[in-house]
Parts: sequence; structure tokens; C-alpha cells
Amino acid sequence: MKIKNDIPEPFQFNPLKHHLSFIKEFVSLWQSEDNAPEINSLVKELKHIGTSVMDVYTGQLGINAILKEIIKLLESKDLISQKSFELWAGNSFSSYRIISLSDSSEWAVKFHNQKGRFVHLFPARGSPHTFRIKANTLKSAILYYIIIGKDFISREDLNKARELLELSPVKDSAETDAITKMIEILRK
Repeated sequence: MKIKNDIPEPFQFNPLKHHLSFIKEFVSLWQSEDNAPEINSLVKELKHIGTSVMDVYTGQLGINAILKEIIKLLESKDLISQKSFELWAGNSFSSYRIISLSDSSEWAVKFHNQKGRFVHLFPARGSPHTFRIKANTLKSAILYYIIIGKDFISREDLNKARELLELSPVKDSAETDAITKMIEILRK
């Protein structure tokens, strides 16, 4: 099963990394499968989250609303062509711009040198309506919640989920607490 995720051009945006409502919908769809989830397919989708630290948007704006606001802003500044956007945002590894949306959330827009998908979009670090999380923590929580889903979360069960992701066992209580906290966020 693959969740529908039609991000229009010119955006490069991974909502499974950066949009809590989308992540919850993803979990819900996997849990509602009539038969047991196809674990290899699920793990493959989760690997798109990567291995770094990221910010997750928790606000009320849906993905389409976010993209519409950003397109409107880019159009108002005549930045809708790849060349004009590149000149404005910069093209070095560390170049990006921060824009604010109607809910006061802040988003980083970065030039991505890919024809048609040149606006790399993600929540800005420390933005209102976001939290920061390690990718492996998020992947572990999602997989635990879909596959194991027990109310009582044990280190042993967390490690079963992590093994499916080819991750090392949790090492300490801080790592366990971070995954548990993310599981609780998914449950709400």
C-alpha cells in the first residue's frame, strides 16, 4: 500500500518527514489494512524519512493550504521560474530563505537543482507549530505503532520494531523515552 502523496511542481516536499497530520494519516491507513501490513513495503516507505534530524509541522494547515500560500507568495515576488527562484534563494549548500505563513509557522525554501521540482520545502528550525525529532526515532515510533501497537511499551517491543528497520537496539532510557513520546503523539 502506498499513501497518496501528490506534491505538485515546483515543490520537493516529503510530508512523511515534515507534516504530523500526514504522518498520522499514513499510520491510520496502514493500520486499517484488512490483512497484516506488508512489512517490506512499509519499511521501504519509512526509509524515505532518511537518517537525519528534522522538524515536523504540527499546525492546522493542510499540505495543500501550505503549498497554495507559498505559491501565492512566490508569484507575488515573481519567483515562480526556476532561474528567478535560484537567484533569490541562492544555490549554495547553505543558502535558503525563511517565509512565514498565515498561522505564523515558518518554512525554509531552498533551491533544488531538479527540473520541475526546484523548491525544496521544509519547516524552519524552531518555527511555531513544530517539533524537532531524529529520523530513526520517528521511524521506530511509526513502525512500532503500526506493527506492535501495544499500550504498554517495552524496550523489547521497541527493539523488535527497530530490528525490522535494521536499526540497533535502543541504548538508553533517553532514546526509549523519545520513541515513546512520539508513539503517544501518534495516538492522539
